[in-house]
Amino acid sequence: MRFGIAVALAALLPVAGFAVEARPAEAALADVKRIYVDQLGGGKTSDQFRDMLIAAIQSSGLFTLTESPEHADATLKGSGDDLIFQDVHNSSDSIGVHANTGSGSSSRALNSGVSSNSTMGIGVTDSETDRTQERRHEATGSVRLVGKDGDIIWSSTQESNGGKFRSAMADVADKIVRQLADETRKIRELAALSRDPRPAAAEKPEPPESAKPVGTAGKELTLK
Repeated sequence: MRFGIAVALAALLPVAGFAVEARPAEAALADVKRIYVDQLGGGKTSDQFRDMLIAAIQSSGLFTLTESPEHADATLKGSGDDLIFQDVHNSSDSIGVHANTGSGSSSRALNSGVSSNSTMGIGVTDSETDRTQERRHEATGSVRLVGKDGDIIWSSTQESNGGKFRSAMADVADKIVRQLADETRKIRELAALSRDPRPAAAEKPEPPESAKPVGTAGKELTLK
């Protein structure tokens, strides 16, 4: 009797282990359809950064945004800040030209004397110092996507100094959402391939009438 119970428990162990096996957090990204963007930490610009993230997620077309965390599949949390600093550049140019020329002669005979002297000098000095100040931005953002069970599904950290036609904070929000969209598409494609069943093997077709065996005279063989 005890032997039979031990055999039954051993047979159930693989099934129980499969049932409690945790799903990888990356795979859960494929099921995220509705996102709630939580209030972000950071400096005074965190609210503006949140609005930029919402706009970028909406433009991706992959998710539905909700203002109710209870209705969301996952919540985007994190922080962002936009630092402002002065970039100072100093440059100095100087030009200097100096030239000196001198000559002299002297002679004396008895009670008379003759002397001559010539001196010439040129000096030019010019100096210029240039100082420029430029106001610059450096934005950083660190976010994470948290599922309903509290597990972190996805995370990213980005930074930017801005671009010619885009502010530093807008560029950080765009980088974060672009990375989220790219990885979501890949995970969804892999999940779709894993769910699709393999096509069944095609049945062998019947041979056509012309392929039936015939006699030497080109007529069909008949059995009597």
